[in-house]
Amino acid sequence: MFDYDQLETLAAVLRTGSFEAAAAQLHVTQSAVSQRIRHLEERIGSPLVLRGQPCSGTEAGMRLARHAEEVALLESRVSDTLPRPSARLRIAVNADSLATWVLPALAEHPSHYFDLVVDDQDHSAEWLKRGDVSAAVTSVARPPKGCDSVKLGKFRYIATASPNFMSRYLSTGVTPVNLLQAPMLVFNMKDDLQYTWLKEYFQVIHRPKSHLIPSTQGFVDAALLGMGWGLNPEPLVRDHLRSGALVPLIPDAEYDIPLFWQSSRLMARALTPLERSIRRVARDELIQQDNM
Repeated sequence: MFDYDQLETLAAVLRTGSFEAAAAQLHVTQSAVSQRIRHLEERIGSPLVLRGQPCSGTEAGMRLARHAEEVALLESRVSDTLPRPSARLRIAVNADSLATWVLPALAEHPSHYFDLVVDDQDHSAEWLKRGDVSAAVTSVARPPKGCDSVKLGKFRYIATASPNFMSRYLSTGVTPVNLLQAPMLVFNMKDDLQYTWLKEYFQVIHRPKSHLIPSTQGFVDAALLGMGWGLNPEPLVRDHLRSGALVPLIPDAEYDIPLFWQSSRLMARALTPLERSIRRVARDELIQQDNM
């Protein structure tokens, strides 16, 4: 059995990045924080905190901190009381879902503290597999061992660009040759969305030169400014398409990605209310089809 106060203190240090800030949050002295961390490290037999500005956790420290936060959340469900201040729910989610539909579901749980990890939908489940999060929104259907997976719906993307961009780069047609010369927008180095779309509709096997725009709204803005073309979330470009500020590269070429909610079975009871909210909002905001 671990000393809960020591685990809570470890989680606070890693969350705030300093012993001083953790002490203020826990309403104890900085000396008490140092003593608790030292005793916990002695018991574990290895360092848990990497001292610095800010402090960070070793692999063992991060796992223990996650354990402390999950225990606090489980206790809150058992006792039907609010979570303790240190209780946080860590979730991996893709940036486009975060920007469009996930936050309203989280907002229905004001007693929870959320720690959101943003990663590509094809990679967010890896966080759950490593035990670094309790749940994930992912495009991967098969859950990691010890986890459950629930269908949420399909997230729709549309390949869009500004009229000026179309005139400058694609005036003679949206062809494989022209697309290879037209600047493309990419979210980050993990983002294969545009490349996958190119292969599906144009059998393009080479990657065009691209701008790295690691922001969902920045992606839309870059398209509006004529910097490049990219697959933008349909909810964020709906009005721009209606007004003509953006146009589809080709008609009827939407790209739908199935999304799933995956969560640890050990946290199933504690996560049930949040899962209900996630599923309800997804039902309203995502495309619902039986053939996912």
